[in-house]
Amino acid sequence: MIAPLAKFIDWSALQMAYAVVGLRHAPRPKWKLEEALEFLNGPDFIPAASDPARIEFNGPRHFRFPTPRPSKVEENNIVYGRLYRCAQRWQERPVIILLDGRPAVGYYSGFPLIARRFNWAGFNVATLIAPYELKRRPRRPFEWDCPEFARTIAQNVAEIRALTGWLLDGGCPSVGLLGVSFGGWAAGLTACSDARIAAVVLTMPAVAWRMWCSSPPIIWRRVREALQALRPAQEAMDTTRLNLILSTPVIPKENILLIEGIYDLFGDPQPIEELWQKWEQPEIWRLPHGHISALFVPGLTGRVLRWVAPRLDKPFSPDRRTPPNEQSHWSERGRAASVANADALSRPRRSVLSFGRRMELAEEYALYCILPTS
Repeated sequence: MIAPLAKFIDWSALQMAYAVVGLRHAPRPKWKLEEALEFLNGPDFIPAASDPARIEFNGPRHFRFPTPRPSKVEENNIVYGRLYRCAQRWQERPVIILLDGRPAVGYYSGFPLIARRFNWAGFNVATLIAPYELKRRPRRPFEWDCPEFARTIAQNVAEIRALTGWLLDGGCPSVGLLGVSFGGWAAGLTACSDARIAAVVLTMPAVAWRMWCSSPPIIWRRVREALQALRPAQEAMDTTRLNLILSTPVIPKENILLIEGIYDLFGDPQPIEELWQKWEQPEIWRLPHGHISALFVPGLTGRVLRWVAPRLDKPFSPDRRTPPNEQSHWSERGRAASVANADALSRPRRSVLSFGRRMELAEEYALYCILPTS
């Protein structure tokens, strides 16, 4: 994408976000910084043990479970999520957990589309609502401080690990994480604390607190002043395990993928480069996009699927009627049909295809394009 356009999209999104949310200056005593640092440096931040979630389903897809780390806000103590199962023998297929950014705009919009694509490729997909997002927002006014932010991060990681335990105990062979933005931060912290994670994809991740709050191009003076006043707290908290650069993954670097937007205005890309060096240079994709536009790169979903499939020990079996491990690729007949469908999309016709049929053909051809050629 053209750099000025990518940056303009990010810049516009930032102005709207801070205009709606706002940010007020808080006096230093209200930060409770010492309490936060004690918690982040202690054993309770991310404990070694993690119990499986006690999941209850409300229908075939929607589930809920009590958070393993209750907060003082009642609405935040129930975790909500969705499980997009493959059509047959789903418990024998790997699971990819999608982790959204903040605000959680993908849970109801982009994630269902991605989940359908992953299901066709033979992967189950689970999504979670992060603490204090969507249904978990407090109904009464709520005041943030440093300890509450630290406990929120710990709660997020604990919930991901609890869901992972439930999936593995249910028979799923492996679990991978795909985190976007703030969700990438949570995915990275989980990869540094839980060796059960088979693979992790960090897409434009938050790496440290300073990355997001150092010098964003905000036109609102009140917001800039508030961010500047918070810098001592950011620097102090970035000396703890909250900073991914100071953490070490417990999974092989071959199973880690970093995706960076080189025109990202939401955060300085330099910490991602530092993380890449500190984590012994795992695979990294540097995309010529911004924070927002990188999410719509054509073919990116297929490229990620091709990367993650062998790391979850799962060959592609895109036909929803095909059980896993019995057919690793489409048959030649199926491939020929896909090519024919592509021709049907591209060549002019006298009779106009219905919109629904064109979408079906487009999905089938797109799925054909992401498959290995054997």
